Amino acid sequence: MKPSAPGRPWGLAQVLFLLLAALHTAAAQKNGINIYSLSVDSKVSSRFAHTVVTSRVVNRASVMQEATFQVELPKRAFITNFSMVIGGVTYPGNIKEKAAAQEQYSAAVARGESAGLVKASGRKTEQFQVSVSVAPAAKVTFELVYEELLKRYLGAYELLLKVQPQQLVKHLQMDIHIFEPQGISFLETESTFMTNELADALTVSQNKTKAHIQFKPTLSQQMSPGQQDTVLDGNFIVRYDVHRTVSGGSIQIESGYFVHYFAPEGLPTIPKNVIFVIDKSGSMRGRKIEQTQEALIKILDDLSPNDQFNLVSFSGEAAQWKPLLVPASAENVNQARSYADSIQTQGGTNINDAMLLAVQLLDSANQKELLPEGSVSLIILLTDGDPTMGETNPARIQKNVKEAIDGQYSLFCLGFGFDVSLAFLEKLALDNGGLTRRIYEDSDSTLQLQDFYQEVANPLLTAVTFEYPSNAVEEVSRDNFRLLFKGSEIVVAGKLRDQSPDVLSAKVRGQLGRSDLSSGSVPAMLALEGPSLPLPGLGPSFQHMQNITFQTESRVAEQENEFQNPKYIFHSFMERLWAYLTIQQLLEQMISASDAEKQALETRALSLSLHYSFVTPLTSMVVTKPEGKEWSEVAEKPVETKNKHKNFYLAGPSGKTPSDLGRARPQGPLSPPHPHPLMAGKSLLPDMLLAPSILDEVFLGVDLRAGDAPQARVPAVASDPVTRRIWERKASGSSTDLSQSAKTASPPGQLPASLRPGALLVLVSQPALPTLGTTAAVPAAIQAPAVILMLPRQSVARLCVDIKHSQGPMNLLSDPDQGIEVTAQYETEKARFSWIEVTFKNPQLQVRAIPEHVVVTRNRRNFAYKWKETLFSVIPGVKLTMDKAGLLLFSSPDRVTIGLLPWDGPGEGLRLLLRDTHRFSSRVGGTLGQFYQDVLWGPPAAADDSKRMLRVQGLEYSATRLLKLDYQEGSPGTEISCWSVEL
Repeated sequence: MKPSAPGRPWGLAQVLFLLLAALHTAAAQKNGINIYSLSVDSKVSSRFAHTVVTSRVVNRASVMQEATFQVELPKRAFITNFSMVIGGVTYPGNIKEKAAAQEQYSAAVARGESAGLVKASGRKTEQFQVSVSVAPAAKVTFELVYEELLKRYLGAYELLLKVQPQQLVKHLQMDIHIFEPQGISFLETESTFMTNELADALTVSQNKTKAHIQFKPTLSQQMSPGQQDTVLDGNFIVRYDVHRTVSGGSIQIESGYFVHYFAPEGLPTIPKNVIFVIDKSGSMRGRKIEQTQEALIKILDDLSPNDQFNLVSFSGEAAQWKPLLVPASAENVNQARSYADSIQTQGGTNINDAMLLAVQLLDSANQKELLPEGSVSLIILLTDGDPTMGETNPARIQKNVKEAIDGQYSLFCLGFGFDVSLAFLEKLALDNGGLTRRIYEDSDSTLQLQDFYQEVANPLLTAVTFEYPSNAVEEVSRDNFRLLFKGSEIVVAGKLRDQSPDVLSAKVRGQLGRSDLSSGSVPAMLALEGPSLPLPGLGPSFQHMQNITFQTESRVAEQENEFQNPKYIFHSFMERLWAYLTIQQLLEQMISASDAEKQALETRALSLSLHYSFVTPLTSMVVTKPEGKEWSEVAEKPVETKNKHKNFYLAGPSGKTPSDLGRARPQGPLSPPHPHPLMAGKSLLPDMLLAPSILDEVFLGVDLRAGDAPQARVPAVASDPVTRRIWERKASGSSTDLSQSAKTASPPGQLPASLRPGALLVLVSQPALPTLGTTAAVPAAIQAPAVILMLPRQSVARLCVDIKHSQGPMNLLSDPDQGIEVTAQYETEKARFSWIEVTFKNPQLQVRAIPEHVVVTRNRRNFAYKWKETLFSVIPGVKLTMDKAGLLLFSSPDRVTIGLLPWDGPGEGLRLLLRDTHRFSSRVGGTLGQFYQDVLWGPPAAADDSKRMLRVQGLEYSATRLLKLDYQEGSPGTEISCWSVEL
């Protein structure tokens, strides 16, 4: 087995998605394959992460069985080693040039034995999988090693481990060691499977420069309540950042190599000129354009008053919103919001004309000197498809745009969904100093768009270059960059010469916006250089930039000694970091290089990949199995193709590859048809009662012999005893009349909308109708109030509040001493909150809940969570937890506990919970907060003791004792008698 590869730094925006060796539950329980040990060890040394996943299994069956090893790893990571140990014999993975592995791979595919070991599995992950036959009582050890240099994303590094063993594991342990010489400024953890019972299995220790996170649950802690299944199924995330100052950055040295991290703090933001280019072709119709409009409106609100902007929308033709760029004043932003909200979809996709129009707008403003001095200009393109009108040749479009921009502006491309060629957009962006992101079609697409904008919203420096003494370093990675944005980081690495000086010095030169200099916002410790020099290839707005130079140095011997702790440091990790960074940059340069340049870049990238045993797009890892001398599988780096993620040699048992589907979506499943689960065998699903009166209607027009069947669960269905209608209870709490919708025939081979993939359908048999001439009494349901307030130290311990009058957002409560504010929008017609927002001042945290999901915003970054998905997050100052009932709690030892709940019982809607309310300060206020001031209760009325008055802050309210549902413990709720007021 090969020696372990270097430690993987817990770095910038590290997304380390680990699927903890998932052995399928069915296989584990039915065929006797048992995981008796599972470990994940991740060493993060100065932003370079080295991760080892080890799984040990045994076949407890009496016959040969198959064991499957799965791991999810970040797309930016490179696999460096894999091995299987069976019967004391090690079967290693060998990394070869892709062409050399092709013959073995093709032979395996022809036999129907292999289709590649690595495939794309999610937004940020790839899945490694291998299966092997295991003899009775035999043991197998799987080990996978991969490495990644982490990127800083919106001010934080992130390590994400996807924990999914799918069975109870006797010895399960995760260890994460972090070493950051600059010092760890904050560290927080989050989990989507952690419960209070599992909290004791997690330990976090931290000092100035090191951290150790360990998760080691016992068998009883892993077990689901009342079941033998594991509760470990979800994500475990660690986020952190490092200390930094306004300086030339941090130079770190180990084993003859150096890495230079540059992300100065305290610099002012450069004003920007932004053109938003929005695709409004017919394929954007529906939710895509709605989410784009929502995001654009939010982005417009985030523009700085010093910014200028314009909008270009396009389908078959392109049109600008205004003839010129306009300042981001409140009036202009409001007008742009109205324009964005009015965009209608239709027609084809003319990317060429839209891009040239955007460039023309910037050129015109530059020529007329209408752009602010010392500003930067950006073009942001959003499209969901390939060009279909005007110029449709991708290469010519790329050429036209590059010539038009001529190095003056930066272009950023967003590809919405999988019907657009990401390779086309990547080259378009890289040719013009920008980058590309895919926006996934999902409920959080709006947040994805907003987060991307936040990445580029705050430029700090332009024309950044790194200089080192020529007698000290060699083989330096890329050392010049067009822009540095707030929250990101620039990384340069290289090799020290044999006779290098004892001190390595560096200069970082860049340019600030001149408009920021008069404000005195540049730190005094940085001397600004003389008059700015003209910048070749940049427009007039760039010609008024102020040059600035940062200087730093590092003592070689001191740095070498700092990286000697074997517990946290992986030997020679910095050499591998340099190789990883260099390969990634060479692969990126190949995208926009000419044919002549591309060959030289590819040759060097391949040489480094083979020398350092990295599985990259240029190499493959051949895994030989013990079943036969020629039975082998090939692990390759998946790449983006026109429509979806594919392996380089993706093929099925027949050896054929799927055809290119173009922009049209597939009309049916790509996998072979399988029996409909409702008709599998001779009977329907157990515990399912079908109402005879609607059975034919529900399945009208559905061919149960073909097509994919619902895989997940659908909301429960109940019947009304009077109307005989069938009602579907949705997750949000709303109801749908299925007996009406089922009467609308679906196309052959498709289930009705109410029965399509979504969930388990439960149909309840119909009770007999009431006898003719009688009336079925349907008592009015007891409703849950809008809010239940627990009132400590008062004569009335509980107050139910119903909101009958509301106009606009409400300030429900605010407590400056607690640093908490809760606002909400209440819909009186529907008697429910449409949203509730909780804001914490320390730590700075904002939580916005809507019926579909909850969004947590921290450090300008959004995190979306669906209701009833468990969450356990600990950040400095507050703990967030959510259980399977959907109760989301924010708690800390000295604060009021605030809860949010998607109540789906009578009086459905979002609900607010308040606990530990004795911690409110005397300054608490707001519509609800007022009741935590001194409340004076009057005696019950003489004529009706169920009524009384209360007075608070000079206002009088009439209270009535009513039966209500207590929603605080979730559905179905508990009936309570409660003094109730209407607001």
